[in-house]
Amino acid sequence: MLSTDIHSSSDARRIAKKRLPWMVFDYIDGAAGDEIGEALSREAIQQIRLQPRILNNVEHRDLSVEVFGVRAKLPFGISPMGMCNLAAPGADLMLAQMAAKDHIPLGASTAASTSLEKIIEAAEGHAWFQLYFGGDEAVSSQLMNRAEKAGYKTLVLTVDVPEVGRRPRELQRGFKMPFKLGVPQLIDFALHPRWSLPTLINGRPELANFGGKYGEFDRAASRAGADWEFLDRIRSNWKGNLVVKGVLDIDDALRLKRAGVDAIQVSSHGARQMDSAPPPVSVLRRMREALGEGFPIFYDTGIRSGEDIVKAYALGADFVFLGRPMLFSIAAGGARGLQQMRDVFAEETSITLAQLGLVNMHQISEGNIC
Repeated sequence: MLSTDIHSSSDARRIAKKRLPWMVFDYIDGAAGDEIGEALSREAIQQIRLQPRILNNVEHRDLSVEVFGVRAKLPFGISPMGMCNLAAPGADLMLAQMAAKDHIPLGASTAASTSLEKIIEAAEGHAWFQLYFGGDEAVSSQLMNRAEKAGYKTLVLTVDVPEVGRRPRELQRGFKMPFKLGVPQLIDFALHPRWSLPTLINGRPELANFGGKYGEFDRAASRAGADWEFLDRIRSNWKGNLVVKGVLDIDDALRLKRAGVDAIQVSSHGARQMDSAPPPVSVLRRMREALGEGFPIFYDTGIRSGEDIVKAYALGADFVFLGRPMLFSIAAGGARGLQQMRDVFAEETSITLAQLGLVNMHQISEGNIC
């Protein structure tokens, strides 16, 4: 019988797959189209080889990295993910508490299942607010004002969802938010009591940032009206750090830099938007060359190990964000599972530094790739 302890991201996924209803697992795990894009993203990262070095005295190693003036204890943060409490009741706050402990940024999603105010409070300020433009600019402005009032210093504007990508596994399972329950979903929940009973006791997850004057959040709504003028208005109205997430084109990145954004995040939304998009890791090196050494570049998509984290840094990333593995670890083992997953990524990253003959993240360079 396999252990329920988490020793790798694949362990977290394997255990979560057993415990989550099929509908919820496929929502978290699924990608766009035939999911070839996700497979290629993973393959592109796996094909990168790192060059070991010896006899460099790597006894004392430091994983900390500075991000927007904050010394993060770990070289990775947590990507904004909608409806995290689908993984387990209280998942948003588990992630926030980890962010507080390690001083790492947590992306608080527009579509979070815990209010943006509660998330930043639990994160002790170590949270960034992620904004989707939902078609109503007035609502976006209200959410930005709420975030500023709550104490958020960084806004992450997600721009790669003009229309929500078609994810066949979600469609086949009938996944909708809020849940539309039919016989297949009820059978699904009944067959997964480790998930359904705690969820029944705690209440089904809701879109906590909406209701009342904020209206309803339509996950499938078109966001195709967003344009460069919209970005200019966001930049004018948001006085803190502005990160634009979902950038895969060099010309777009250069224009964003000229528009005054403070960082870009190279990402394909976990390959959930477009099956034919390029593997994000394949554009990192060119992004760094085009934007120069001083401009912050963040990265997410396809990261499944500490070695993957080091590869992203070697290609030019200043910071890395993790998504699915963190939710799977919570589904697999709650707060304990999340801590195990956190420790796995930290230990793998530290061991990789040692193998490369390095003692801190700042020493990583393209020269570490062979």
